[in-house]
Amino acid sequence: MDKIKIKFPDGSEREFDKGITPFEVAKSISNRLADEALVAKIDGAVHELSTKIEKDAELQIFTFDNDEGKETYWHSTSHLMAHAVQSIYPEAKFGVGPAIDAGFYYDIDINSVLSEEDLAKIEKKMIEISAQKNPFRRTELPKEEAVKFFEKKGDNYKLEILSELDADEVISIYDEGEFTDLCTGPHLPDAGKIKFIKLLTVSGSYWRGDEKNKQMQRIYGISFPKKKMLEDYLVFLEEAKKRDHRKLGKQLDLFSIHEEAGAGLIYWHPKGAKIRNTIETFWRSEHMQNGYDLLYSPHMGKSWLWETSGHLVTYKENMYAPMKVDDQEYFIKPMNCPFHIMIYKTKLHSYRDLPLRWAELGTVYRYEKSGVLHGLLRVRGFTQDDAHIFCTQEQIEDEIIEVVRFSISILKSFGFEDLKFYVATKPEKAVGEDKDWDKAIASLKQAMQRENLPYEMDEGGGAFYGPKIDIKIKDALNREWQLSTIQFDFNLPERFKMHYIGEDGKEHQPYMVHRALLGSIERFMGILIEHYGGSFPTWLAPVQVAVIPVSQNYFEYGKKVA
Repeated sequence: MDKIKIKFPDGSEREFDKGITPFEVAKSISNRLADEALVAKIDGAVHELSTKIEKDAELQIFTFDNDEGKETYWHSTSHLMAHAVQSIYPEAKFGVGPAIDAGFYYDIDINSVLSEEDLAKIEKKMIEISAQKNPFRRTELPKEEAVKFFEKKGDNYKLEILSELDADEVISIYDEGEFTDLCTGPHLPDAGKIKFIKLLTVSGSYWRGDEKNKQMQRIYGISFPKKKMLEDYLVFLEEAKKRDHRKLGKQLDLFSIHEEAGAGLIYWHPKGAKIRNTIETFWRSEHMQNGYDLLYSPHMGKSWLWETSGHLVTYKENMYAPMKVDDQEYFIKPMNCPFHIMIYKTKLHSYRDLPLRWAELGTVYRYEKSGVLHGLLRVRGFTQDDAHIFCTQEQIEDEIIEVVRFSISILKSFGFEDLKFYVATKPEKAVGEDKDWDKAIASLKQAMQRENLPYEMDEGGGAFYGPKIDIKIKDALNREWQLSTIQFDFNLPERFKMHYIGEDGKEHQPYMVHRALLGSIERFMGILIEHYGGSFPTWLAPVQVAVIPVSQNYFEYGKKVA
């Protein structure tokens, strides 16, 4: 039999028979790995353990300890849940059921309103079906056949998804026992791998997040291969509920949201405003000490500005409808960048002027569907701690290093010590020359290496206009939050015809770096509230000291010293 070479993440290589599967490779390494293996990555693409490897390949085998393993585990559990729902409610129709950061959900259309008792019933049925160890079987078929199949089932949601796919596209469906679903996969070898399950909540959700569509019921859940994992997670959930910034924001009188006046818009109360002012004052002071100049820019701009920037082509669905003023269309701003560029273009710049570091606490407005709004963490109007650096190619690496150092310093000032760094590279759809991307990515990596900072590569994770560094923090509950972003932009300098006069007397295009350290003031406040459980460090606390008289005799003195 023909042989193939398999290369492992540690760089080692072994020969195997052509057509071997990742599961068989895992078994050749150890029975324990074979038992714990959930999914595999073959030459960068995630596949099921039953996939045959027909040529030399790089192979990674994932367990529940890996993100890819968790995602597959939870995605398969969503199918198992849909199977259980179908068993109990045969009339049910199904929307989508993805894995999410922690667990999974499935959007379901049924006639009755689900209660906690119903969730317990579904959960019990899931355990019963799991015990059957039904394999997840993938079948590929032409679109025409897939349409006929789901027409027969009367599943209009799946038919709508199919209608948007190309006629010649190969469709994949998965069978798990008596349940069949439209899905790209991959999935676990069988449902028996799913051991410990908890259905958490049910809430209303509009099909595809559009309020104009029918409201479905979204069931959230989580699952684990070990009982202790589930028990620990449920303890974590209870602690997270206590720290929920929406609950604490109300209890501590920090902020409010008034749906009747506008969803996703934050009203800061005096105590919340004090904390915000402290953060913003600190932010401005630190920026001025680190060589930044502060800017203020308008809240709206003519359509010309957004046409030139490309936002009306690439970002219009996230922008609010235009306003007509003097027969001109104006848009409230979703980003600050074009305004900073307009300031740059007010005069001719020399290489001697660079780098320019401009920062603004600029309020922007982005349309978010009501179903995804979440307290301070997902809003429609928010203040970005924005900055843009304009520099020469020779200056770029040093500038990146300075921003990384500055980010670390700022985050640690707020008590975030556990940081993770990611370098995100070119996505499939991107602007700019490959050579420029390569130089920029090399600058980001070199900056991290010069600072001796460990980092992970996020292949294809950059924006269409440039690569970036992302910095994530861990909070008191060990949750990761992305805060700082340091982002190249090959798009806007070209679109706005930006230039400076170089040492050679010729025009050159400056390098442009977008940079946010906190992300947005609103989201950062939400994270801070949950991290500290409302018990802020003294310098941030809106009430730092309270005088409590021990009797009425000391009221006047208490008022005097307070």
